[in-house]
Amino acid sequence: MVKAPIETKIIEEIKPPPPPPPENLPPPPKNMPPPPSFVPPPEVQVNTPQQAPTITTTTVAPPPAPAVALAPAAAPAPPAPPAPKPVARAAQIDVGSCAKPEYPAAAARAEATGTTRIRFTIDGEGRVTKAEVVGSSGPSREHRQLDRVAADALGACKFKPGTDENGKPTGAFANVDYVWRLE
Repeated sequence: MVKAPIETKIIEEIKPPPPPPPENLPPPPKNMPPPPSFVPPPEVQVNTPQQAPTITTTTVAPPPAPAVALAPAAAPAPPAPPAPKPVARAAQIDVGSCAKPEYPAAAARAEATGTTRIRFTIDGEGRVTKAEVVGSSGPSREHRQLDRVAADALGACKFKPGTDENGKPTGAFANVDYVWRLE
């Protein structure tokens, strides 16, 4: 973080004006007699007859015990708020992270192209448990080969499973389209 420079200014102290010169007072007279010294008066002892000490007994009632007010019972602490429940989360299915299947040589020679649609299911660990072709890339034997290769390649993928409202992993299903194009 860059801060702008701080500007400082030296403030000169304002000095109060010097006190006025003392007025010219006449000097004190030089021939004054010293003040009289203090002489304390003499101490006089007065003999007074001693009286016998008076002993009195007074009965004092003990102070009343302080009233002890019982503190009202504290209300029980409110129960702790429940832990936030996990939210159900959908599986993260990213087919782009899977290895692309090789174009079969026979399908390439026959110039077979098209789109294979595959419906697949994953388990609670994210493994593909079932992959079936729901839309073929075409009618020929080479197209069926493209469909089979796509389903096999998808079976080797692993995805991140979803969770239910208790936070436990759950399976899911999805559809994916493999587009077959010769380049």
